[in-house]
Amino acid sequence: MNKIIGRENEIKQLEQYLVSGKAEFVVVYGRRRVGKTFLIREFFNNKFAFYFSGAENKSKQGQLNNFTKALRLFSNKKYPKVKTWDDAFFQLREYSSSIKTKRRKVIFIDEMPWLDTQRSGFLSAFEYFWNTFASADSNIFLVACGSATSWMLDKLLKNRGGLHNRVTRQIALKPFTLKETEKFLLRKKISYDHLQIAECYMIMGGIPYYLEQIIKENSLYQNVDNLFFKKDAILNNEFSVLYSSLFKKSDNYVKIIKALDRKKKGLTREEIIEITQFSDGGSLTKMLDELEQCDFIRVYNHFGKKNKNKIYQLIDFYSLFYLNFIQNAKNAGDNYWSSLIDNQRHKIWSGFAFERLCFSHINQIKRKLGISGVLTCIYSWHSSNPKNNVQIDLVIDRNDRIINLCEIKFSNKIFAINKEINVALREQKAVFLEETGANKAIHTTMITSFGVKHNSYWNNIQSEITLDDLFEN
Repeated sequence: MNKIIGRENEIKQLEQYLVSGKAEFVVVYGRRRVGKTFLIREFFNNKFAFYFSGAENKSKQGQLNNFTKALRLFSNKKYPKVKTWDDAFFQLREYSSSIKTKRRKVIFIDEMPWLDTQRSGFLSAFEYFWNTFASADSNIFLVACGSATSWMLDKLLKNRGGLHNRVTRQIALKPFTLKETEKFLLRKKISYDHLQIAECYMIMGGIPYYLEQIIKENSLYQNVDNLFFKKDAILNNEFSVLYSSLFKKSDNYVKIIKALDRKKKGLTREEIIEITQFSDGGSLTKMLDELEQCDFIRVYNHFGKKNKNKIYQLIDFYSLFYLNFIQNAKNAGDNYWSSLIDNQRHKIWSGFAFERLCFSHINQIKRKLGISGVLTCIYSWHSSNPKNNVQIDLVIDRNDRIINLCEIKFSNKIFAINKEINVALREQKAVFLEETGANKAIHTTMITSFGVKHNSYWNNIQSEITLDDLFEN
């Protein structure tokens, strides 16, 4: 397991499940390229009783042939080819029964959604295998993995048929944090400073596969040009592949993503419906839920508003970068990103992306504020009076009767609060109190790249958080 970066919680979970003393059916899911297969293979050191992976766009018979080959490899027995999944799982049952051991028999089926081809009978055969055999063997540890989130949720976690409530454990694998990203890059002998890592993260998110493509001999900007903008760049067409691999009818999900990209602060459900022309029903709810579970969007309320007013905001870093830069840069040249270093468009994007970076590291922000153990609610807020033009990037409503109004500023140097900014912060606080009627203490918090200059206005803020703080574990 020494190759695994981070994933401490997931490793702890798997270790606990291994010694549960009962049959386990563990579902591991998450977006494409996030490292699901790597985690399972490294955790078990590639030592499985049986390991088999579905293949994309392969026929039912092709999948079955691969299954037979895998079974022959692990069993050292000449199992005959089969034509049905019922027969395939009967062979797996026979093989598993023949293993005489008191240790766990780990069965890993990867990319399971690809096995469930049309009229294949895969799911019913798998249900029968688990319900009539595997669930009764306390030594069996079955891991099902897949990127197609809609399938994993519908067919396994929310199954209303033979697999209803049969999954014993689930792990939703998340992208790396900034700290884990730094460790990953250091493992590759890449020594970027925190600002460079932050910009890298704001482009790629904490997705291991994307980070793996970075070459240490090149600067960050050269790497971005080579990976996204150069002719035949490896990640240039990742956007369409990403969504099609995760969701059925992926075009509808992309419509929602593109709608959310229109307004950086997010859209209400009604606004999404107006832009996409989708009907207001269960299908839209399902798509929004799945996008949230895959960390493409976040759902939040404005402070003081009820759930019916919740806002949906696009937070996936790669999707934001693609929609803002890649999709319209087909003929922009091999050095497109390098040419934007001091461009105003780059600065505007950096500001919004840094906000999302902060939202994805709320735990680190709370730790710096010394409130890790305090119950909190996270909001954004803007004045209901258009004349005020007041909005607050991040509101932390704390159970210890304090509210942090967080102003987020991205820059490549120490941020200085001048007279104009000081007036704006005071007005922000006054308008917030007037319109919300909040009866808690209000603390102004600055979140910046390199901290706040200690001038005469610095004493008017109660706390500050820097980019370095977001790199804490």
